[in-house]
Amino acid sequence: MSEEANTSGWDAIDQELSRIYGDQEPKHYGTILPYSLGGQDPLDGLSAYKSDTPVPHWHFVTYGFSELYEKESENAEYSGYGFELTFRLARSEEEEEPPAWALNLLQNMGRYVFNSGNVFRSGDYLDANGPICLGADTLLTALAFTLDPELPAIDTPNGRMEFIQMVGITGDELEAMQTWNTLGVLKAGLGQFPGYVTDLSRDSLLQIPSVAEAIEKGMEQEGSNTGILYVDQLAWEPGKKGWFSKNPDMVKLGAKQAGVIGKLLRGRILKGKSLILVGQEIRVVFEPGENAGCSTEDHEVTITLNEAAAAELSQSLVPQESAFELFSLPGLKFQIVKTHIKDQEGNVVETIG
Repeated sequence: MSEEANTSGWDAIDQELSRIYGDQEPKHYGTILPYSLGGQDPLDGLSAYKSDTPVPHWHFVTYGFSELYEKESENAEYSGYGFELTFRLARSEEEEEPPAWALNLLQNMGRYVFNSGNVFRSGDYLDANGPICLGADTLLTALAFTLDPELPAIDTPNGRMEFIQMVGITGDELEAMQTWNTLGVLKAGLGQFPGYVTDLSRDSLLQIPSVAEAIEKGMEQEGSNTGILYVDQLAWEPGKKGWFSKNPDMVKLGAKQAGVIGKLLRGRILKGKSLILVGQEIRVVFEPGENAGCSTEDHEVTITLNEAAAAELSQSLVPQESAFELFSLPGLKFQIVKTHIKDQEGNVVETIG
């Protein structure tokens, strides 16, 4: 960057980090060819600081989700997407360089946001469908997002931005976050998970009885905060209503998400809240009501569930290939199909159902 370049957004981030780390010179990794000119890495830079509080770890900070230079967006309130990501990764005493996989993971988050337009906010979660460190022997297969405990939101010359900390989580922790809420699960495990520092070697928080009990209690009392769930395998087949044969309408779901959806229905419908499943070509809306029924309009299916239908359906939705109808909702069939988990090369590495 030349001396004449306006780096006011970048400087605001540096100033906030200097408040914590003083004169520590971070390990910084810049991008040679900008993403806008065909480069592979969407983020302009990544810094990694050594921290010893509450445990030794690398503290990564991104540069590029917010506006680092001139103000370009029309939204005067927020800088760019309104956030930068941070990531705290456990560090051994002899470790002098941050692991490359963590840098690649953060750049992958940049590609996701830049390509999809979806942003991360505190309380979000993301299923990585495999180890967050490719090839590692780890239970951490998903990510949660919360506010960085040391970096409050700041006002920059280009608008306001937050520091959103990315946290590695296990598959059952992800399910608990879906069926309750992200921040509740993280808070319940804070005593075992200081600073939300990601440690590839840790076990699930749900293996700790006191944490599992607190999460179960939260689910029962509050229900689920997940009102919309994006479902890879979701389809709708209208039934045939001929004179000589009648086939019921059918909802198809993948086995991987069937169990979670069953738990979500208990945490939403039984609390008087709706649940929306969003697939590539169809939306299925489950809503509470006194009389169970089903209706369709354009690319949306609305299924009304009373308590009996919600309980029956939630018990039937398990991660196993099957097809079934509900006694409390005649004329509608559900089919659970196998889910094939693939690696980046497209090879099937796991089959569920």
